[in-house]
Amino acid sequence: MPWWKRAANRFLTGAENRLMGTQLSELHTGYRAFSRKLLLEVPFLRNSLDFAFDTELLMQASHFGFRFHEVPCATIYNNEASSVSFRQGVVYGVKSLSVGARLVLHRRGIWRSKKFQA
Repeated sequence: MPWWKRAANRFLTGAENRLMGTQLSELHTGYRAFSRKLLLEVPFLRNSLDFAFDTELLMQASHFGFRFHEVPCATIYNNEASSVSFRQGVVYGVKSLSVGARLVLHRRGIWRSKKFQA
């Protein structure tokens, strides 16, 4: 993994863990499994249709009280496996932090987001 992706990944994972009250080791791999209950109760159809979807769904799951379980997996980064440019990575990071900000504002009652309403 390029150093800038590793640094951004660690920063975003740390920030998102603090916002969600979790201690997950890595939040941006993209491989996920969800329970039927989560898919029926979390309003994920309100989420974006880009890479921010994963972050939105994880924050929604946390907000609605779902538990997380990590399973280790190998991550391979090479030219064929990852085509995300620096610019695309920055956009993704900003969107991820924006989701976290919306969660905080929603929890504090400052701005209600439909993403966090059942």
